[in-house]
Amino acid sequence: MNALARIYKPALIGLAALLFCVAAQMQNWINLDRSELGLTRLTPLDNAPPALAFTTVALGGFRGLIANALWIRANQMQDEDKYFDMVQLADWITKLEPHFVDVWRVQAWNMAYNISVKFKDPEDRWHWVQRGIKLLRDDAIPINPAETLLYRDLSWLYQHKVGFYLDDAHMHYKLRLAQDMQDVLGGHPNIQALLHPQTPDERERARKVRDVYKMDPQLIQKVDEEYGPLDWRLPDAHAIYWAELGRIKAKPSDQETLRRSIYQCMQQACVRGGELGRSVTNVTPENFRLRPNLVLVPKVNAAYERSIQEEPAENQKQSFRTAHKNFLKEALFLLYVDDRMKEATQWFNYLKTTYTNAFAGKQENISLDDYALGQIVEFYGENDQNNVTASILGMFRRAFVAYVMDEDDRGRNYENMARKIHEHYYEKLPDVARVRIALKPLRDLRQIVLDQELDPVNGMPPQAQAILRTKLNLPAPKAPPPAPENGSRE
Repeated sequence: MNALARIYKPALIGLAALLFCVAAQMQNWINLDRSELGLTRLTPLDNAPPALAFTTVALGGFRGLIANALWIRANQMQDEDKYFDMVQLADWITKLEPHFVDVWRVQAWNMAYNISVKFKDPEDRWHWVQRGIKLLRDDAIPINPAETLLYRDLSWLYQHKVGFYLDDAHMHYKLRLAQDMQDVLGGHPNIQALLHPQTPDERERARKVRDVYKMDPQLIQKVDEEYGPLDWRLPDAHAIYWAELGRIKAKPSDQETLRRSIYQCMQQACVRGGELGRSVTNVTPENFRLRPNLVLVPKVNAAYERSIQEEPAENQKQSFRTAHKNFLKEALFLLYVDDRMKEATQWFNYLKTTYTNAFAGKQENISLDDYALGQIVEFYGENDQNNVTASILGMFRRAFVAYVMDEDDRGRNYENMARKIHEHYYEKLPDVARVRIALKPLRDLRQIVLDQELDPVNGMPPQAQAILRTKLNLPAPKAPPPAPENGSRE
């Protein structure tokens, strides 16, 4: 009996050790099967923070069960509009299941779209939009570098949330992004200085580009050469960058989604993504203005031609043709307004040749002048005296602002457009109506705007007024009469 007692415990220990070995071998087989079936991720997380790496290892297979329960609760919170509570819950889920891509996507969307609009202050809104961007850029993509949808969503935040105009605070987002990028990339980055920085300032810029904004200078250069030139202070450039990076890392079957994102951003940049101005080194609300980037017209046109050619489905091909036609009509109008007549004429002829029904509903042999000026008159109301007057006043106002910004050619072009609108109105006006709905003389309309801009109380700032007077060779304003002395009578 004593002999049996002496070997009982060692035997149990030996049996336990044997069972552990068998269990370990079985676990290896199970893990291999799970890996082949894609049921879990067993490889260590790359670039993961220590807390996240520890959580995913410590909980093992149980983390999936916990994450599922939390995900169900998060969906309930979304239905109940409890968006702030979802932030913490989603953070836990991403720590438990960092490869659960939909959680990253929903959390970023929640911050940028749902939570941001809960605030009235534009700066508070921008804070939450930035959090959505940073979540995808800084956390989700480094852990999931091959997930196409993460790049697509990040590109979309720049393209739509920041770049589009549906949010009341969209201009504040664009301004803040431009201010952040001015000191890092500027409008046109010095790629060599980013790749081989020599001065402390250049080294700091290079560090921010790589470590803070997670961008590769060589890819920036590639994107700008292939899809630009772009102004990297504006959201379109960043939307194209992240879509292109995703396209490079994506499977061939997933690349088309990102390619279309790039084409959409290119068109958006062409319409209103022109550079703020190389002379602008301190972006402020006063000098921040959006303008077309008409250099991109040939590249956007080529993108449409490629999409139409490669699209196998006829109904989708027809949708591309319609979008292409509308883009060309908008582009040639913008070229015309920008006084780039040679290019406007080129694309006008190309449009008429490519799409014989491009001007359906208008006279068959419409000229470029009739089309472009007609667009302006039509926009403000055909034969509407007040609205056409407003369009002319608007052209003069743009001209005076351009002079102040030291863009004399643009200012003269706006004045020329005002004259053309005035002439076009009378050309299309029936003789019997020329007296009844006549416009004021062009010089009088110009003077109205000039008086408004030079008004000492409600006009431009004094410094801008001084610049405008110099540009237009106007005399200095008369000094105000001296104040009456005390006791004097009027």
